[in-house]
Amino acid sequence: MAQKPSIPKGTRDFSPTEMVRRNYIFDIIKSVFQRYGYLPIETPAMENMDTLMGKYGEEGDKLIFKILNSGEYLDSYNKKFIEPDIDIINKTLDDIASKDLSNFIYQDSKNAFLTLLGSLKKSVGINSKIMTGYISEKALKYDLTVPFARYVVQHQSEITFPFKRYQIQPVWRADRPQKGRYREFYQCDADVIGSNSLVNEVELTQMIDDVFTTLKVPVLIKINNRKILSGIAEVIGEKEKIITITVAIDKLDKIGVDGVNKELTENGISDDSIKKLQPLIEFQGTTLEKVNFLKTLLATSEIGLKGIEEVEYIFKTVESLKLQTAVTELEITLARGLNYYTGAIFEVKANVGTLTSSICGGGRYDDLTGIFGLPNMSGVGISFGADRIYDVLNELNLYPESVAASTKILFVTFGEAEQNYCLPLLAQVRKAGINSEIYPDANAKMKKQMSYADDKKIPFVVIVGSDEMQSGMLSLKNMQSGEQEKAGINDIINKLK
Repeated sequence: MAQKPSIPKGTRDFSPTEMVRRNYIFDIIKSVFQRYGYLPIETPAMENMDTLMGKYGEEGDKLIFKILNSGEYLDSYNKKFIEPDIDIINKTLDDIASKDLSNFIYQDSKNAFLTLLGSLKKSVGINSKIMTGYISEKALKYDLTVPFARYVVQHQSEITFPFKRYQIQPVWRADRPQKGRYREFYQCDADVIGSNSLVNEVELTQMIDDVFTTLKVPVLIKINNRKILSGIAEVIGEKEKIITITVAIDKLDKIGVDGVNKELTENGISDDSIKKLQPLIEFQGTTLEKVNFLKTLLATSEIGLKGIEEVEYIFKTVESLKLQTAVTELEITLARGLNYYTGAIFEVKANVGTLTSSICGGGRYDDLTGIFGLPNMSGVGISFGADRIYDVLNELNLYPESVAASTKILFVTFGEAEQNYCLPLLAQVRKAGINSEIYPDANAKMKKQMSYADDKKIPFVVIVGSDEMQSGMLSLKNMQSGEQEKAGINDIINKLK
């Protein structure tokens, strides 16, 4: 019995129609990036494990896809360790079996991994630290920002700072697949590194507005600042637990106030501190009201007041520039779980439709490159989630009609003589930059050829028979209106261009 074909959960195939639509999104985002002076780069699909681990927080690290080393690694291991120590094997197996194996290999492979270690028990001397490297030393990239920081450090002598780059590539996360959430998805990133200026944050806000105005999707841009969150942790007496607090607050939309409070308690935040946090979590009001509220709350926190100063500049400057369709607001509880953010943070959601997931996000990071040996290199960036934007445009049916068809004109013939007559004309149309094709089976019935045009949503058809060959006047049919006219090839080209 033949195996039923399938793809991994959380991944998708894309049909030609879907690819045309996705490229429409990519082209718009790319054109906006280029308009603001950003240049393209690419980085590998995989990175060394130590490049990625420890950059996304404890929960983010669990979602990194580890890559099993090549199939020959066990042979080389056997050759290197020919005198097994059974006591070490037993102790290591017991230690590993009691731990979360996602630190070694993707969770779904836990049983297979235990079986592998069980077989090694009989023949291979095992050391847990060495074994980890043998099992996996590379991983699929979780996002584009950390690989970008690594790139900047490696290529610093070739870069002109401030360095503005964009990147449109897939990333992978071992997340639970659900509507709007995938394990493989594309990010469209724009980052500027080597500048502390808040003008960069303002420009990124404008870029978000430009992209979604062009896509005709009204959006809400939520803005906060990690310095404000640090100030909050300070004034409630939990300065050292800023990560714990931000990770919990970041889940407010998903688990509610009670869920956030429960997680804070479970992670050692005192009842008194949680009580002090409640007014902030529950506060509602305009951006100005929130700013005034925070100025009072964080009056004793230097870092908190610095964060307020930064968001005030961003909001006032953006307001003076008058965005086209996007709406901005200060969201006090916006945290974004990534540990490397240090300043302004952004999250964008569609203001229409039923899809509530974030479709764009980003923020300021002061020293991400310092991890790789290049300190004091501040950067800020945003990332558009192309797959979620695709879902939003699908739901709202916002693709222009021109996007539906990649071919603009089809040549339809009655036989081989007519087909041979059309081939030079087809070449002429293509040289003029018009997407065109000819039905390859010259003897196919007219109905079949016209159905082909209909199915592919080709807007124009040129019909060529013996009369058209003799006169040089071709029959041009508009497939949408049904109108038909006689025209020479040059007139047809001018009309379609």
